Amino acid sequence: MTEILAIHGGKPVRETMLSYGRQTIDDDDIQAVVDTLRSDWLTTGPKVSEFEDAFAEFTGAKHAVAVNNGTAALHAAMFALGIKSGDEVIVPAMTFAASANCVVYLGGTPVFADVDPDTLLIDPKAVEAKITENTKAVVAVDYAGQPCNYDRLHNLCRKYNLYLVADACHALGGSYRGRLVGTLADLSTFSLHPVKPITTGEGGVITTDDQELAQRMRIFRNHGITTDHRQRESKGSWFYEMTELGYNYRITDFQCALGLSQLRKLPGWIRRRQEIARRYDEAFRNISGMQPLKVRQGVSHGYHLYVVKLELERFKIDRAGIFQALRAEGIGVNIHYIPVHLHPYYRYNFNTRPGLCPVAEAAYERILTLPIFPAMTEKDVEDVIAGVEKVMKYYSKD
Repeated sequence: MTEILAIHGGKPVRETMLSYGRQTIDDDDIQAVVDTLRSDWLTTGPKVSEFEDAFAEFTGAKHAVAVNNGTAALHAAMFALGIKSGDEVIVPAMTFAASANCVVYLGGTPVFADVDPDTLLIDPKAVEAKITENTKAVVAVDYAGQPCNYDRLHNLCRKYNLYLVADACHALGGSYRGRLVGTLADLSTFSLHPVKPITTGEGGVITTDDQELAQRMRIFRNHGITTDHRQRESKGSWFYEMTELGYNYRITDFQCALGLSQLRKLPGWIRRRQEIARRYDEAFRNISGMQPLKVRQGVSHGYHLYVVKLELERFKIDRAGIFQALRAEGIGVNIHYIPVHLHPYYRYNFNTRPGLCPVAEAAYERILTLPIFPAMTEKDVEDVIAGVEKVMKYYSKD
């Protein structure tokens, strides 16, 4: 007998909602923040450079520049590359809006490329088809935590003399063919939002091997001023100069203290995410009508998100109905993402339209994000599996 769904009055799998992602904060993290709050420096102090050095060492990059959020990281990257009015930057359609917005902030034009149907990563063939004489850079988004095909993207960028930027906000702790995320592009950007691999509350980082680009971003985050307060204090100087039009994108010392504490735990958290993903893969192999996104050979997936694609023709209901039914069971599913070119802002201001990126658009109608984060208990994992099995079986046509 088919079990009655919670949305139809049955008993839910869970009494409380399990979010798709959340931060993990322990006593060590709290103490690190408290110690810094009691120090002499709350911002532009020693914890910022300490965190940057640790982040660079973790990723294998020569330089890391910390800012106050992931969008600021993308903005700083575009500024460092000199993006301006008339320039085009190719971005994938399947991403969060910030991946494209950062180009618009500087007067450039984001050009949307379609994605691979199996992974939802930017498709190098689609990238090459969008390159014009105005193209200056490509943004590769490591969607869900899986690194893009950087060999092919690097070849394209060398061929056309373009910069390659990795929007690696999902993928900290992952790798591509033995190379760590953070070293796979000219610039790699990261978000430290609470649902990301590590958090500073809000925060962002850019990594690069290029010292000049790193210095441009440090100036940009500090109003375009060439020195910060700590540097002037150490020299006993008051004098400063603004040489660029920058922003106040500084991150605080107590945020960086939290980031340092979190970074030490990241390898174990990535292993836990991968364990949960393997458990899901095994459980969902026998559920008809849904498929996890494929993982390519040679990558270590960070699993910021666990995304499945629904074969909607095998169900009696649409994706919205499945979404609501799972949430009624206490399974906090989400959708990542509405393709950026379908948002009203881009349709009105850049004349984008449905049909521009058909693979991303078709995928959007079918994808679901399931809960995955390191603090999930075994019961949490089993609840997700039970909720998915219950809803899929109820609505299946088979």
